[in-house]
Amino acid sequence: MKNKKIAASAGCILACTALTVGSVSSAQRTTDDLVHLRNALLREGEMTKDDDIDGDGVVDVFDMVQLRQQLAQTGEQNLGDFAAVAKNVKLVGRTLRDGDITWLVQSGSAVKFTVSASEATVTLAGDNSISNGADHRSRYAILVDGEVIEDDVMSEETKDITIFSGNTMKTAEITVIHLSEANNGAIGVKNINVKSSAAKPVVPVPEKEIKIEFIGDSITCAYGVEGLSSGESFKTTTENFMKSYAYLTAELLDADYSAVSYSGHGIISGYTSGEKNTDQLVPDFYENVGKWQYAKPWDFASVENDVVVINLGTNDNSYLQNKPEGGDAEFIAGYVDFLGMVRKCNPDAHIICTMGTMGGNDVVYPLIEEAVKQFGDKKVTCYESVTQNIQMDGVGSDWHPSAVTQQNSAYVLADKICQALGIESSQIGLDVAVDSEYKLVTDPDLGGNCYAYLNDYDKSFWLTNYAGGSAPEALEAVIAPVGLKKDGVYQLKFDWTAGAESEVPLIVRSGGKVIYEDTISCGAETIHYEKEFTCPEACDAEVVFQIGGYDSGRFTIQNFKLVKTK
Repeated sequence: MKNKKIAASAGCILACTALTVGSVSSAQRTTDDLVHLRNALLREGEMTKDDDIDGDGVVDVFDMVQLRQQLAQTGEQNLGDFAAVAKNVKLVGRTLRDGDITWLVQSGSAVKFTVSASEATVTLAGDNSISNGADHRSRYAILVDGEVIEDDVMSEETKDITIFSGNTMKTAEITVIHLSEANNGAIGVKNINVKSSAAKPVVPVPEKEIKIEFIGDSITCAYGVEGLSSGESFKTTTENFMKSYAYLTAELLDADYSAVSYSGHGIISGYTSGEKNTDQLVPDFYENVGKWQYAKPWDFASVENDVVVINLGTNDNSYLQNKPEGGDAEFIAGYVDFLGMVRKCNPDAHIICTMGTMGGNDVVYPLIEEAVKQFGDKKVTCYESVTQNIQMDGVGSDWHPSAVTQQNSAYVLADKICQALGIESSQIGLDVAVDSEYKLVTDPDLGGNCYAYLNDYDKSFWLTNYAGGSAPEALEAVIAPVGLKKDGVYQLKFDWTAGAESEVPLIVRSGGKVIYEDTISCGAETIHYEKEFTCPEACDAEVVFQIGGYDSGRFTIQNFKLVKTK
């Protein structure tokens, strides 16, 4: 007599029952038999004699193993349709189930699932935005194992897209994502059709540990991120949420995300050329999935966000910059009220407030600081976003952030989120010298005299020697402190201008220890310097340009950055 052990997982008991055996040919077995046997073993369905696959008079887990082997040998595959609902797919962002369609409403809303099949097809649906012009329809992408296989706008009521096909079973992670914004329609996912021998051909991808919600305007939507010039107007075909700082921040932190973002919207005023625009206010729509036919209440209990990022105020600036009477106080009060709404909907989340990528820092950001102060919640913080450097990093449509600017913003925000959550930041992509002090240090024993001027607007450092002293170290232009991590790889880059031919020692040091050194050699022209070094130990360092030894020397340091790359 054959001995068997019955395996039982925590939380389920497998049945073991003696039956009168009736033989069923393996060629007749299908994946339906596999599902039935699983349900029977879990006591979720009725057990029959046909469930005794190995014919030993007992139905147990070994019958499941043998049936799987038989199906693998026979290649028996069935067709199946799977709805885009939570039991089959992970729902990302704000989505709406209406009839047999799951609508991806907001920027970045998506369904993600793992499919095991020889053939797989996704059926998409279009809303009334399919009647828009070709450059203003809803844009979507389909990714297979992270690679984009389809990137298009939705122009039909329904569309079948083949993910893969063939005779060989394969397993892949699939993402269907809405790339454009809620202002211009949604993307519908009707179902996933597969040909498979797997018991569960379509399953949701796992949830991630950190969950972040992003609330914003066109910057968050990645308006014009793929635009060719600042003179190009809005198109959904140049709007790509996967190049938004929001999506990129979530990628850096391996986090799940959700976005609520509308171009032109603000706290008390949407974008305007004069009068206050009260038709485009994010607080009016925040508690809903979207607008118009998607203006259904959002279930905040479905996702408990760890962090909520508010990036609003840029459109309010178009109104407030004209100094309307009582405008500042109105904005502060409106922002405080919105913080209350966000806190009510996200009772335990850290809330991080920012703005400034497209300017308005001088007018609006101080008002946000005051609103955060008045709200008085220790888990609500703010920081000022660095205004885009168009000359260095380019620009998108209608002067919106380029892909480079969006990525730089993501590096900074990821670090801020790490600080809020109390987890260690990799600091990758950060300019660790962004808050450093620029100063001139002289050695009185070596003589030398120099005039130094820092332009606060663009952080350009202008140096004019009246007397160079007796050695290079007589006059040192120092940028410090710069916090470096052990084994961190750093990219040092800047533009250097000298009034005449010169060779200037460049040193990165901590105390008396030299971490990196080089010589800047140039004539009377501007050169771009860019090199990497590795820091052997964690320290607060300083970057030193030794400009002594040159009487009547003129030097300028511009666009200085020290960026951690690894």
